[in-house]
Amino acid sequence: MSARVLCVRLDNAGDVLLTGPAIRAVAAGGARVTVLAGPNGAAAAGLLPGVAEVITWRCPWIDPWPPAVDPADVDALVARLAAGRYDAALVFTSFHQSALPTAMLLRLAGVPYLGAVSEDYPGSLLDLRHQVADDDQPEAERALSLAVAAGHRLPDDDDGALRVRRPLPDVRELTGPGPYVVLHPGTSVPARAWPVHRFAAAARALHAAGRRVVVTGGPAETELTRAVAGNGAATDLGGRTSLAELAAVLAGADVLVVGNTGPAHLAAATATPVVSLFAPTVPASRWAPYRVPRVVLGNQRAPCRGSRVTKCSVPGHPCLMPVTADDVVRAVAQLTRDFEPAAERVT
Repeated sequence: MSARVLCVRLDNAGDVLLTGPAIRAVAAGGARVTVLAGPNGAAAAGLLPGVAEVITWRCPWIDPWPPAVDPADVDALVARLAAGRYDAALVFTSFHQSALPTAMLLRLAGVPYLGAVSEDYPGSLLDLRHQVADDDQPEAERALSLAVAAGHRLPDDDDGALRVRRPLPDVRELTGPGPYVVLHPGTSVPARAWPVHRFAAAARALHAAGRRVVVTGGPAETELTRAVAGNGAATDLGGRTSLAELAAVLAGADVLVVGNTGPAHLAAATATPVVSLFAPTVPASRWAPYRVPRVVLGNQRAPCRGSRVTKCSVPGHPCLMPVTADDVVRAVAQLTRDFEPAAERVT
């Protein structure tokens, strides 16, 4: 009988995607993997190879929009996890998050072996207290190092890149024929956003350069995508795709132009090159699109560097405002010149 392992990642979709190589390592040994994810990451967890089941729970100490701690809700989660009879759990976190409150709940659920990265003294909460030597390593590698420390390794034929399940949905009716560039103007954190008028200018400039442009966004971003798509400069898919369909749209793109937000990592998981409009509120060394061709635009030494702010606190937004539509056009040209377009990529 295979082991039952719970992998925990309770924040956003991009964070879950970055945990994908670690989860594949756990599954590679034959374990049945369940992912405990937050509501913003559950759909991404369902796209990961090696995942058998996804449990969704909004965590008060991790979720970006945390609810109040509800004893009844916590008790229900503990009961559900106890019923799962897991042999082990790995709690994946970012450097600024603590795994210990989650480990407490897993102990109450009777999970016999727990591992996590922890700088804090864990007492009896962890069996594996993993510590990371390199604070600047990419998030995907940080997560994978925990899996390796727990005895799980990727097969020799797995290069450790981000991945999603295949096949993806057929989205040709949405995107239309031929090559295209995707612009994704939305971000989960306002401080990381390139202004909408700049995205609109980039759509027009790319269109003028002879490129087909597709604009993507979630259901709450339709006004934003409509403003960027303009009058015929781009195809507006705002609010029209599930996460799996968005992955398919990105897989068919020559390049994605996007801020530091979930679709950047979804593009990396489909092997799509990325023009990354990266605000340095968190380090690009950890969070830039992983293991895909990329051009990072933005002042990485701006005053917001390393601040983790969610709303820009510096007048003039100096990290991203200097980036122009022409910069984006040149970066797209570089990526499509130096690397295979989508029609020729084999993934």
